[in-house]
Amino acid sequence: MDDVLSILLSNEPLKLPEGDYKVNRLSEGMGGDVIFRIRALREDRITEIFRLHDEDADVFLVLAGVISPDLKNQSLLDKYNASTPAELVKAMLIPGEIRALVRQITSLCGIGLDTIEEVKKN
Repeated sequence: MDDVLSILLSNEPLKLPEGDYKVNRLSEGMGGDVIFRIRALREDRITEIFRLHDEDADVFLVLAGVISPDLKNQSLLDKYNASTPAELVKAMLIPGEIRALVRQITSLCGIGLDTIEEVKKN
């Protein structure tokens, strides 16, 4: 196990996984690819979101996981007549799109995936 410790100590911590996802309905309706850049979230952030925003947890997971577009951009808020980023998410995206983004964010977090495996000793 000392080999594992030396591996972990000799390398930089890995960045959170990221990915790009096209929102089909917006892309078709806007005449160009609408691509959301999202990233995984740390456990403490996910726990905090569920603790603070139980009913709207999906919306706040999207807000926390979306890197681009900037969902706090004032011009975008104005365009969708939204006074908060949470209102923007609800105005711009339909429920299935919100849930699809949440699935991708949680997938990047490793939730629901086989992220570890048992090592058989010979």
